[in-house]
Amino acid sequence: MSERAPVPTDFVQRVAAVLERLPDCREHDAWTGVAWKVRDATVGHVFGGEDGLVRITFRAEPDEVQAFQHLGPQYFKASWGSNAVGMVLDGHTDWEELAELLTDSYCIQAPQSLAAQVQRPAPHAP
Repeated sequence: MSERAPVPTDFVQRVAAVLERLPDCREHDAWTGVAWKVRDATVGHVFGGEDGLVRITFRAEPDEVQAFQHLGPQYFKASWGSNAVGMVLDGHTDWEELAELLTDSYCIQAPQSLAAQVQRPAPHAP
């Protein structure tokens, strides 16, 4: 079995800068990589794959899940969960787009009382 790709520290820091500003969203060690949760619900999970790529998974609205399935290799629908999607992180990552997607994921996963405290980005296609 191949080793997983290391996750660059700056990737973790950029994701943390988005998620840790949200109410009650905290970083946790994951089975591999790093995850952020609100209460017990995972909002985002960044990890290195055995194929050498670094990915992040998060939650999306149903219409965006379908879009992720057809956008190409940078984006994907995770094989678990009906609303779990992700993208490959690399030197071409649009960090502003990812910040919006992670904020959406937080609002999907957080209790309504916490999600209501967040200004959610306008709907967009990934």
